[in-house]
Amino acid sequence: MIAGLLICFGYSVLVWLVFFRFRWLKFTVAWGVVSAFVGFHLLLIFLIGLRFATPMTTDARMVQHTIQLIPRLQGPTRVEAVLVEPHTPIKKGQPLFQFDRTTAEAKVQALTAELAAAEQNVLVMEADVAAAAAEVVLLQDQLDYALYQQRITAELVKKGAERKEDLEKWDTQVATAKAALAKGKADEKVARLKYQSQVDGVNTRVAATRANLQEAKYFLDNTLMVAPEDGRIINLQVRPGMVSGDVRLGAIASFICDADRYLLGNFFQEHLKYVKPGQPVEVALDLYPGQIFTGKVIAIWRGSGAGQMLPSGKLPDFQPESADTPQGQFAVGIRLDDPDQSRFPIGTQGRAAIYTSPNSGFAILRRIGLRAYSWFNWIYPFSG
Repeated sequence: MIAGLLICFGYSVLVWLVFFRFRWLKFTVAWGVVSAFVGFHLLLIFLIGLRFATPMTTDARMVQHTIQLIPRLQGPTRVEAVLVEPHTPIKKGQPLFQFDRTTAEAKVQALTAELAAAEQNVLVMEADVAAAAAEVVLLQDQLDYALYQQRITAELVKKGAERKEDLEKWDTQVATAKAALAKGKADEKVARLKYQSQVDGVNTRVAATRANLQEAKYFLDNTLMVAPEDGRIINLQVRPGMVSGDVRLGAIASFICDADRYLLGNFFQEHLKYVKPGQPVEVALDLYPGQIFTGKVIAIWRGSGAGQMLPSGKLPDFQPESADTPQGQFAVGIRLDDPDQSRFPIGTQGRAAIYTSPNSGFAILRRIGLRAYSWFNWIYPFSG
């Protein structure tokens, strides 16, 4: 800054000495044009210094996170009550909307009964296993008795003490007992498999019913929508009686979060050469004419959609940019130092200057210009 002032001052003295003090050259129109041309280029020193030592944006806006409030319901549900007023502070967990609970409560009750029946059925299956096992023991005894009678009868037939028809009868009894025992063992296996059908030690039917009941309770809990965090709702259009939940992607309101708001400014890419996180910032907001707010750079968004190419089967066709196309910019996130962040609502706009060299003379010039802009806002919106 000082060097630039010295150069401009020295050039002015030189012109004065040559053309006016000693009159070494006659001051003509041509010499006037040449002198003005050189002097104008010397003034570019200050323009370059302001742009790189104190880059400024005329497009700075306050950004707040917003949450689209989408009901998580199983189907179209009527709004019973709106429990919040628009434009008022809302605390996390505060009730917002009450939806009709009739269907959800009925589903919970039905699944609660179904779970009780499933748990009782486990006891029934346990008894079935015991009964099937006892049946197998009985059938095994019957088979052993039939085999015993078959063996005795066969010996008596050899001795002529029994008829051959009696032996054939016991042969049939043994075959029947064997078939009954095989069926009994199969029935016992089926009963045991049903009883032992488990997931992590819980009967599968009970586990499935519990999962369905948990889902039903989730939807029942969602019939009361609460605030996800501290914030407020703007432009509240929900009224009791309207039906919501028919389109799962349709939000019924926008919730503006209080936390983590920041100022986002668009800067020309070349002006960010020396900008780093943590550098001081001054901001003039249109909402507060005549006031200057301080802050710090928190992040530089090094990227823009101009460099994004979407995948497709079509080869890129590069065309020269029109001279009217705006120059590409990068966004810079800025955190204001004011402890009362509620003073800066979403969409508040203004100008922001970053001081990469806070102690330089260029910083003084930028501070003067920024304050002039802020005071001009008392008269009219100054957007030049």
